[in-house]
Amino acid sequence: MQFLANARQLLAGGPLLLGLDQPRDPALLEAAYDDAAGVSAAFARNLLTRINRDLNGDANPEHFRYQARWQAHDQRIEMALVSTRDQTVHLAGDAWFFRDGEAWITEYSVKYSPTAAAELAERAGWRIERRWHDPEDHLSMHLLQPAD
Repeated sequence: MQFLANARQLLAGGPLLLGLDQPRDPALLEAAYDDAAGVSAAFARNLLTRINRDLNGDANPEHFRYQARWQAHDQRIEMALVSTRDQTVHLAGDAWFFRDGEAWITEYSVKYSPTAAAELAERAGWRIERRWHDPEDHLSMHLLQPAD
């Protein structure tokens, strides 16, 4: 919501076009965020490479597995690197201990139903003037206008 509130202030009364992904079958979402080709996993493991380089870290990408799980109560996909052993990772001068099976959350992708999108927009001072969506109603674009 803070992003939308900030955008409203920055745009000073101008419209905002917002694209949102919507909740759907958890199996479809998990497959999309943990693709068979391993692209999502490689992207997540690259975070470890960047941490090692940019924060003087020593995380071994081979000691983590990628996981994407639907969290129904929060209407989001949680992406994580899960430790495959007890280990200590050093970065930026600090030590971080991970137990075998412990998740290092890397990203959330929140999904918004049309009702949730309207509520979110309203709380940030917007109203939805128009909504477009794909044939399956999985993705939508919302033209937001300031509420006042």
